[in-house]
Amino acid sequence: MRESRIGERSEVSQSASRRLRYAVIGAGMAGILAAIKLDERGEDFAVFEKADRLGGTWRDNRYPGLTCDVPAHAYTYSFAPWPEWSAYYAAGEEVRTYFEWVAERYRIGASIHYGREVVDCAWDDHAAEWTLTFQDGVTMQAEVVIAASGVLHHPNLPDIPGLSSFAGEAFHSAQWNDCVELDGKRVGVIGNGSTGVQLITALHDRVERLVHFQRSPQWIMPVPQFVYTDDQREAFRTNPALIDAIRNDPQYWSNIYRFADGLTDPESPQMGEIEAYCRANLEGTIKNPELREKLRPNYRAACKRLIYSWQYYDCVQSPGVFVETGGIDKVVPDGILMKDGTLHPLDVIVLATGFKADRFIRPTVVRGRDGRSLDDFWATRPRAHFAVAMPGFPNFFMLNGPSGPVGNFSLIDIAERQWGYIDQLLEPLRAADARAVEPRADAFEAYEERRVDAARKTIFGSGCTSWYLDKTGVPAIWPWSYQAFADAMAEPVLEQFSFEPATQEA
Repeated sequence: MRESRIGERSEVSQSASRRLRYAVIGAGMAGILAAIKLDERGEDFAVFEKADRLGGTWRDNRYPGLTCDVPAHAYTYSFAPWPEWSAYYAAGEEVRTYFEWVAERYRIGASIHYGREVVDCAWDDHAAEWTLTFQDGVTMQAEVVIAASGVLHHPNLPDIPGLSSFAGEAFHSAQWNDCVELDGKRVGVIGNGSTGVQLITALHDRVERLVHFQRSPQWIMPVPQFVYTDDQREAFRTNPALIDAIRNDPQYWSNIYRFADGLTDPESPQMGEIEAYCRANLEGTIKNPELREKLRPNYRAACKRLIYSWQYYDCVQSPGVFVETGGIDKVVPDGILMKDGTLHPLDVIVLATGFKADRFIRPTVVRGRDGRSLDDFWATRPRAHFAVAMPGFPNFFMLNGPSGPVGNFSLIDIAERQWGYIDQLLEPLRAADARAVEPRADAFEAYEERRVDAARKTIFGSGCTSWYLDKTGVPAIWPWSYQAFADAMAEPVLEQFSFEPATQEA
């Protein structure tokens, strides 16, 4: 591994047919992946991160109970197994530690520039390059931009009347206030996605009273959780094949493929199994009939992102926990007032209200050919050809971009497959056979038409509100099987792309 910055040229890149400069935006999971892959090729690149540390959403989120809902050994880069996971499902702090370890092991730290927020990204047709402008006005150029900015990094703050009048402490779960004492306090958690559920499980035995405000209940999929012993971790260190056996467990991957098949076909036997597991979990675990009905969703399982938990139903039955499914009227100085007149006195309010999942690289201004803005291109919905590239935005690629696979999958595996796809599209540029590549507009529109039609027929379009839906109500997802995604990423259909011939000067 080597230190590398845009503007420097390594021995490897000097021998290439064409010198390319790469700008990677974001130093989260996907940005780290891009940096490692570019460094392995000896490319000239730099990673620009707006924060002061790497880690992306795992850096920003540090609330009590934070846990990755993908098994730890599956939530690792294929080339960087980690023997130190303490449990089957890892805590957020461990995930942060893993990414820091990977960055150090692959020596990409010197290529990450912190506190460098990209505010503008403009394509120059004549020069066939992007100009990036940072928050301090400094600019730089690169032929290729990799947008690895992620999805879950713009907190969604609810518009609740009176919130600013609250006399206690109120904050979003992704802006955790470490100075606030929670033990023995009266705490309200608004929101019941994965974050809300994890907060309840972590706080139920610490606080005096815990109120879980739910606009609509969630289906909960029961999953196993267990710790790895010291002996097991030592075995992982000395024999990495044991890790590979977990990562490549046929049963795990069979479940992934079957789960994806269920999502794409609501009437499938696979979907029936998912619903049966969730229903049995609710009916067999919640003893109080009134609470059971409060927690029973009125939509199909997995219409919202399925919640994995091995303990929420137990914790929510604790004496100090109250589930509130009524409508919030307003926040008052001493708590939350419901529309039916009930007042919940509180000391702390936690907004577990998720993120603005349609932002992606925005608010960065991105302008492609002829100055067309990304906001205009995404006026109806965020969209990209196979979730990776867009017509009119040459040499601009996204990792985990709009309409990629969503659900309870490892986004690391998805990003690695996408990188393989992008890397193949870049080969004609590296060989100086082309100076720009982008999807053909007709191919993209045909893809998007098929995707939208299929997405409406998935379980996500079966009748619920969720952060998966765009503003027109279309699920912003990959609507086909996981195997179809893997096959698509294995080799781009080059006829769907336009390659601008290289000029004599290139």
